[in-house]
Amino acid sequence: MPTILLIRHGENDYVKKGRLAGRLPGVHLNEAGRKQAEDLVQTLGHAPLKAVYSSPLERAMETAAPLAQAKGLDILPRAGLLEVDFGEWQDKTLKALQKLALWKVVQGRPSLMRFPAGETFAEAQQRIVNEIITLAGMHAPHEVIACFSHSDLIKLAAAYFLGTPLDLFQRIMIGTASITTLHFHDNFAAVVNLNYSPTLQFPKPPEEKKSGENEKG
Repeated sequence: MPTILLIRHGENDYVKKGRLAGRLPGVHLNEAGRKQAEDLVQTLGHAPLKAVYSSPLERAMETAAPLAQAKGLDILPRAGLLEVDFGEWQDKTLKALQKLALWKVVQGRPSLMRFPAGETFAEAQQRIVNEIITLAGMHAPHEVIACFSHSDLIKLAAAYFLGTPLDLFQRIMIGTASITTLHFHDNFAAVVNLNYSPTLQFPKPPEEKKSGENEKG
């Protein structure tokens, strides 16, 4: 069975401003996200890709577009790669959501969480795992395919194939335009790399006070 590259979409203004886009239509990559999508062409330029699959949402399709074009491949939308259905939480800021009692469930016991008028993490995990296994079965062992999806979906998939309990999946970090690689062999799946980004950024350290500056506080 093949090697599968799980690639998160690039940055958009919802990510930048800490707002939950969910399945809202019309959420496009911003300038930084478009640059990330172009950088993926350089990173995967020599990868022997046989197919490019994507969540139907614009931000994922736009991230996939430069790579697909460079490889001469069509982007094949797959509903199984869609973002988690966050229901009534969609379009809310993370700052506002963090004040809700359910936020502690999302972070501490996600296996018990159903988003209001949405799906559970368990349902989303089963959906993405089924999709990955289906796509893997469609390709020969030596082939490499790219699947463009979303942070929580990739985290849930990685947790499953790593054997990590669902309640611990939030410990996995998946950055924008990062690559997580699964390799399937017979009935065994190996996580080859997790959250790889050739442009990994670290937080800027606080500036040191110049000598003689007044201390505050």
